[in-house]
Amino acid sequence: MGYVGGSYDVIVVGAGHAGSEAALAAARMGCETLLLTINLDMVAFMPCNPSIGGPAKGHVVREIDALGGEMGRNIDKTFIQMRMLNTGKGPAVHALRAQADKFDYQHMMKKTIEETDHLTLRQGMVDELIVEDGHCVGVITKTGAEYRAKAVVITTGTYMRGKVIMGELMYESGPNNQQPSIKLSQCLKDLGFQLARFKTGTPPRVHGDTIDFSKTEIQPGDEKPKFFSYETESSNNEQLPCWLTYTSETTHQIINDNLHRAPMFSGAIEGTGPRYCPSIEDKIVRFADKPKHQIFLEPEGKNTSEYYVQGLSTSMPEDVQLGILRSIPGLENVEMMRTGYAIEYDAVVPTQLWPSLETKLIEGLFTAGQINGTSGYEEAGGQGIVAGINAARKAQGKEPVIIERSQGYIGVMIDDLVTKGTSEPYRLLTSRAEYRLLLRHDNADLRLTPLGYEIGLITQERYDRYLNKKELVEQEIERLKTTKIRMEESVQALLAEIGSAPLTGGCSALSLLLRPEVTYAHIEKLVPAPYELTEEMKEQAEIQVKYSGYIEKQLHQVERMGKMEKKRIPDDIDYFDVHGLANEAKTNLSQIRPLSIGQASRIAGVTPADISILLVYLEHYNRVTAARAARG
Repeated sequence: MGYVGGSYDVIVVGAGHAGSEAALAAARMGCETLLLTINLDMVAFMPCNPSIGGPAKGHVVREIDALGGEMGRNIDKTFIQMRMLNTGKGPAVHALRAQADKFDYQHMMKKTIEETDHLTLRQGMVDELIVEDGHCVGVITKTGAEYRAKAVVITTGTYMRGKVIMGELMYESGPNNQQPSIKLSQCLKDLGFQLARFKTGTPPRVHGDTIDFSKTEIQPGDEKPKFFSYETESSNNEQLPCWLTYTSETTHQIINDNLHRAPMFSGAIEGTGPRYCPSIEDKIVRFADKPKHQIFLEPEGKNTSEYYVQGLSTSMPEDVQLGILRSIPGLENVEMMRTGYAIEYDAVVPTQLWPSLETKLIEGLFTAGQINGTSGYEEAGGQGIVAGINAARKAQGKEPVIIERSQGYIGVMIDDLVTKGTSEPYRLLTSRAEYRLLLRHDNADLRLTPLGYEIGLITQERYDRYLNKKELVEQEIERLKTTKIRMEESVQALLAEIGSAPLTGGCSALSLLLRPEVTYAHIEKLVPAPYELTEEMKEQAEIQVKYSGYIEKQLHQVERMGKMEKKRIPDDIDYFDVHGLANEAKTNLSQIRPLSIGQASRIAGVTPADISILLVYLEHYNRVTAARAARG
């Protein structure tokens, strides 16, 4: 017989990257929150690569921070290397990436959770959900404890019916030999949820003292590191280098000779793996013409000799893995400390969710992270903060918050998941965002801080700093418009020095800055600002000026699509009653139940002709509804 463990506003199941953000958000919004995890020593654990950020993913971390989340602050405290990627390209694809001290990262996150008001962290495995009248009102753990709540968030990662696969060896397990969650998966099925079976993998870890670094290329961090959180001003963290090497002909030979032992090709793996993060055996087969593949050796922390072998994800048998490792330059005498493996797990088909991440089937039940079919810590964190915010708002009787595609990569990701679904572990890419010039790494605060403040996750002091920055950037752009640069000798000399054409007449500082080879630093030399600007403000002013034409174009696109997003679709429409709609459109619209014409237009199988028919139907529907209302 169970017992009542307590009553809360919000319960979060799972304390990985999604669960940590969800629980912190709900608690900081004033909700009494319970965070349950299978193992207290695994809070915010990094079972795969010890890093945060990169293209699109780094943008998400900045967005989490702009909303008032924790991931950016936590990696800024615990990084062992920071690098800005893609600096040779435009600002839309600049991406910050950090190597984490994975042990410091999880300990620091656990400490933050433990010290947060209204938040209770407890060890316990959830086996069952309590559902009454279509509402989720609590959970029951393996020990029989019953916890009640107004909203529940499930963030179980890869633990649901987790199965580790390594060559011929297979056993039930969560990541890193943790207990898997078996009963919760069955509970969701019994409630009517459709589940998918996905797979992800991890590479072996090796002992740093057995690597010959002289055969590899050093990859140092940036001399002047930038940070993920808008609150971090400086850091004394010592940076450690990563190292680059490559697979060899022998590597490829060993893999090809042992493909019959690879679970991926022998049929032992049922789950679909991530296309953008394939195993080494998959890469060798798919890209047979490539003579070598990059392998990065990444330290796992300051106080360990373990190195993560990035690019060598595999589920080959242990003896084959050692052979593969020792065929790589620099790793000829390497000692393997942990074997790589594949892990299969159950995920919820995400088209069963509203854009708030609440499930359509059961009110008050939210899901976030890898359970929704995504891959990556950052994607999990981005969903986690949204689910936490909306679970808290549910408990408080408020409307959900939905991040639009034009507001953030978080909005792009959630809209993709709930509108299109995913047939493989979903990974964010910059190419998924149609407004990527607006969704830059540098302007996440300008896009989302007002929302974070309105929700109650951004302090007044931080909001005032944001307003001051915004005002000074606007003031500086205005100053550049009105400041004249004359044809003086010093001006012409500077232009000659940077290979820019001489002035043939006076011009504004802004029009001079529009020249590709002229930077804000050059303008600053000629006409310095009469007030103090931070480096961040100067960068913001320069980007807004240089890309103004493109930015304006994208803003017009957003405005046009905004009209479609504002055309709401009533809940009770029966699409099978809409004459002229294609059968595929009727089926897909009925399944997704889009909230707006904008969302409907992104559903697979819904054509522009279907949208036109739907618009005409809605006009008629709204007229009839208004007439009925008028008659009383």
